[in-house]
Amino acid sequence: MTRAPVAHRFLQLGDFYFGSERLRVQTVLGTCIAITLWHPIKRLGGICHYLLPTRGIARAPASGLPGVYADDVMELFEASMRRSQTRAQEYQVKLFGGGNMFPEQLATSKCRDQACTDRARATCASIGCRNIAAGQQMLAEHGFTLAARDVGGHGSRQVSFDVWSGDVWVRRGAAVSDGVPA
Repeated sequence: MTRAPVAHRFLQLGDFYFGSERLRVQTVLGTCIAITLWHPIKRLGGICHYLLPTRGIARAPASGLPGVYADDVMELFEASMRRSQTRAQEYQVKLFGGGNMFPEQLATSKCRDQACTDRARATCASIGCRNIAAGQQMLAEHGFTLAARDVGGHGSRQVSFDVWSGDVWVRRGAAVSDGVPA
């Protein structure tokens, strides 16, 4: 029996995917966040790439991209789960990103020398920390349980998600620096 070939898709900033194809979805993150959901019984999954934690008072979508804000992403995931007749508790959920891309900008911040923990994120003003906190909070509020996460720290991440198996690979990159040691 031959397997169908694997298709590839690159997820841009603000993109969202949910389905059951034999597809490898890849994205690159800095301060942004990617969330993967995978249903082990129905073998379907979803992935998002959001830029900011919340839309705030603005109601018009930014640049027509559906998943720029974390709160909009949760609406997209919920609509997809309704269509597939699944519930949050049935998914394996993973969270990635929120890296600080410019560590020298934190030189005077109290975040600079702290480990990137949930407690430290509560007081950190960096967008990466705020994105992580928003993602974790929204997932918990919507009944999801995190199976794994690779968040915070300094530098980028390349994320590859195999929709048909739920496997996720992360490759870390360096932060951008102007010569100041990170």
